[in-house]
Amino acid sequence: MSKSYVVALDQGTTSSRAMLVDKLGRVVDVVQNPFPQIFPEPGWVEHDPRDILSSQLGALTELLVSNDLELSDIDSIGITNQRETTVVWNRETGQPVANAIVWQCRRTAPIIEKLCGDHVIAAEVTRRTGLIPDAYFSASKIRWVLDNVPGAREDALQGKLAFGTIDSWLLWALTQGEVHATDVTNASRTMLFNIHDMKWDPWLLDLFDIPASMLPEVRPSSGDFGVTKNPAAFPGVPIRGVAGDQQAALFGQCCFAPGQAKNTYGTGCFLLMNTGHEACESKNGLVTTVAASAPGTKGPEYALEGSVFMAGALLQWLRDNMGLVDDVADTCEIARSVESTEGVYIVPAFTGLGAPYWDAEARGTVVGLTRGSTRAHFIRAALESLAYQVHDLVVAMEADSGVSLSELNVDGGASKNDFLMQFQCDMLRTSLHRPQNAETTAVGAAYLAGLSTGFWESTDQLRDLRQSDDVYEPQMDHTRHAELLEGWRRAVEHTKTK
Repeated sequence: MSKSYVVALDQGTTSSRAMLVDKLGRVVDVVQNPFPQIFPEPGWVEHDPRDILSSQLGALTELLVSNDLELSDIDSIGITNQRETTVVWNRETGQPVANAIVWQCRRTAPIIEKLCGDHVIAAEVTRRTGLIPDAYFSASKIRWVLDNVPGAREDALQGKLAFGTIDSWLLWALTQGEVHATDVTNASRTMLFNIHDMKWDPWLLDLFDIPASMLPEVRPSSGDFGVTKNPAAFPGVPIRGVAGDQQAALFGQCCFAPGQAKNTYGTGCFLLMNTGHEACESKNGLVTTVAASAPGTKGPEYALEGSVFMAGALLQWLRDNMGLVDDVADTCEIARSVESTEGVYIVPAFTGLGAPYWDAEARGTVVGLTRGSTRAHFIRAALESLAYQVHDLVVAMEADSGVSLSELNVDGGASKNDFLMQFQCDMLRTSLHRPQNAETTAVGAAYLAGLSTGFWESTDQLRDLRQSDDVYEPQMDHTRHAELLEGWRRAVEHTKTK
């Protein structure tokens, strides 16, 4: 009997999901389990690794049981995960030595300032890792555990402790301690991995004073990560794909060629552009990261990554704080009810301006209000601001990479807004593709696993599965396009403090 499904495990910041993906790339069932968030002090964010594990394994078990599946139905498992979140556990007992320090946690900012405050050292960290030194990444989180958990450093020096991002923690549990590994995409988010040599970097380990014995083996994203032995899964299922969530989404969107990009419209936006085999150094405050690759790819592939702080969060603000709309889904038709914003621009710098401006002190601004400005103009301006911010990131990426955007693939909640998608397409002056299946992160993990086993034959086959995409093409004339962008630039200048 032929295998029917690939299972994707999607371990996120607030919940763990297990999904069945069929031969046509469709998600046929999803089980989702939330787990507690822990906030011990202001700015600190933790997860209990055991909560993560029980929520993820529970979702997997329920998926298999509720669909009446047998071992013969499952081809393989792919894993995708929240990135940077750090778990340290005892190799002998399998128990974590402390709660996981979540990517959002800011407790280690003083460590970064102390170790990377010198601009020469900061530049060297960026040269080796592609990352801007920040508490966001895993290195300072590991250092904090070693410095603050009693006995941790001594145990680490004796080889008793293991570090992993969430993918490694799940792999360890699923294989019952036989596999301590990660993939290249997750490794590239630790700030300990040299993205040019594709190895753990001794200079970085020395800088953060982290024993190399703690680190997982780094494997290709589409490759062999062992087989399941945990009773929560069928024993003997190959685990053949692993990737951090944003790289998994890039792969799930079939962005296999340089110049292809995906943008996830979530609370903020995560924009990643495939730059091929070149690790482009950013001059615009973007980060360079390793992309997930199909089996047989010659040499590593890279992506530029940038984020927009306020996307879906801006629409929530319109609803919850301003009371301008009852349901964010209504913003599409409200925006379409007027021909334009009549010169109104919103710059949603609620927490500062991100790339390419990087002005932490900037605050939100509304310009161009007149006596004739209405609720509809305001809502339309908010939607347009999302597209302008993504446009600015794309311009920065094109400048850094020398690669022109060939198409934009979109997912996330706000990608369902047809007005926004058309306006985004018009601003970028390139085609925009929205897949019927919005679960691109999980699908990416499934694709990586299924390509490794031969469940899918090639990336060409995966592209062919996307014939039913919603496609948007630019419709705006050049003069109007230039006028709107000039208005946006002036609005941003009003917002900037430097």
